[in-house]
Amino acid sequence: MSEGDSAGESIHGKPSAIGNFFKRLGQIYQSWLDKSTPFSAVRWAVTLLLTAIYMIRVYILQGWYIVTYALGIYHLNLFIAFLSPKVDPSLLDDPDEGPALPTKQNEEFRPFIRRLPEFKFWHSATKGIIVAMICTFFEAFNVPVFWPILVMYFIMLFCITMKRQIKHMIKYRYLPFTHGKRTYRGKEDTAKTFAS
Repeated sequence: MSEGDSAGESIHGKPSAIGNFFKRLGQIYQSWLDKSTPFSAVRWAVTLLLTAIYMIRVYILQGWYIVTYALGIYHLNLFIAFLSPKVDPSLLDDPDEGPALPTKQNEEFRPFIRRLPEFKFWHSATKGIIVAMICTFFEAFNVPVFWPILVMYFIMLFCITMKRQIKHMIKYRYLPFTHGKRTYRGKEDTAKTFAS
């Protein structure tokens, strides 16, 4: 095989049928992801439905609590990344370095840039639920454990993590949501205002 050949090619330099199949499957998957991008409410509704199905399955089977706990920790980490700014102000040596957050009322509005964008948050959360669902079909992942301890530990971890995140938001004066922030009118709107 020459240096330019890819892993999906056969010995003779032609693409293998298996390689083509997975490449085509990946393209179809990416196409569906691209088409779903503008429909955030529908995407999250499907994810919540998958979560409900997963929870009902775990409740009926009375097991796989470790898998559920791991899924909860994974979703908590995704949520914290979703709430965090892309450039953490506490890590900057010079406050003028990088895209800064507005700190005064009269400063120019700059949108909040997340460390984990909404679409990637949704995609990762949904994949996590699907992987956890698949794990419930294998008895090897059903580790016997006293589940109330896991619930208490998760609640404690959630509270500590969110307290730290809220303190960070207060210290560096940022709000991770753009809803309700001041918006500016375009030239068309101001021209109508002056004409009346």
